[in-house]
Amino acid sequence: MTRQPVLFLGHGAPPLADDARWTRELADWSARIPRPERILMISAHWESRPATVSAHLAPQPLVYDFWGFPERYYTVTYPAPVAPELASDVAGLLGADNVAADHERGLDHGAYVPLVEMYPDADIPVLQLSLPMLAPQELFDLGRTLTPLRDSGTLIIGSGFTTHNLRWFNPRQPADAPAPTPSVEFDHWADEAVSSMDVEALLNFTETAPAALEAHPRTEHWAPLYVALGAADAGSGTPSTAVDGFWFGLSKRSWEFN
Repeated sequence: MTRQPVLFLGHGAPPLADDARWTRELADWSARIPRPERILMISAHWESRPATVSAHLAPQPLVYDFWGFPERYYTVTYPAPVAPELASDVAGLLGADNVAADHERGLDHGAYVPLVEMYPDADIPVLQLSLPMLAPQELFDLGRTLTPLRDSGTLIIGSGFTTHNLRWFNPRQPADAPAPTPSVEFDHWADEAVSSMDVEALLNFTETAPAALEAHPRTEHWAPLYVALGAADAGSGTPSTAVDGFWFGLSKRSWEFN
């Protein structure tokens, strides 16, 4: 079975799915990588301790965890098969006592919005795993523990955003308007740090990155990167940028680790 890469992607708010460039980039990205047998999503929009897996014994709903958008964003569907075997494998790696299950919890927009573009047929089993904490080292270690899943055909995806300060989001401006300087500076630093796999700098980003607390006033959208880094051969996977650019001032930069 072909070993799967690990991805970190910027999922955006639901309207990012209206961006023709972004949707094309995601579709092209999924076409380049081996087709997975199953997908494990770690989204910025689910924090729960201990680590918790989503519904996997019956069809899982979607979680429309956003407010104030046009009705059409609340009618999107993504009826992916459930992944009970993957849930068992996750529990086996993390330890059954360290994993909970929420059988009513479906896929949130950090999971289904990009998957609609990458695998629109919704024919690959999907499981979502919560962020049990935001501490970089602990998330990195979590990713390392999940690494063996890659050899069983599991595509591990961390879904967040490379910069995420909603004070920069101004829908009255064009989506491609120049990004704020702090967003550009952090994006440039992240590109260099990930490209060189400077794990120490990434783990200590609040001290090493420019404008760290402006780019991430709260770190939940950056946190899934640490799970991806850990799963990428314990931080030694070869990275490549799959998506770059900005959307309403926020960096969409996304990476693939092989």
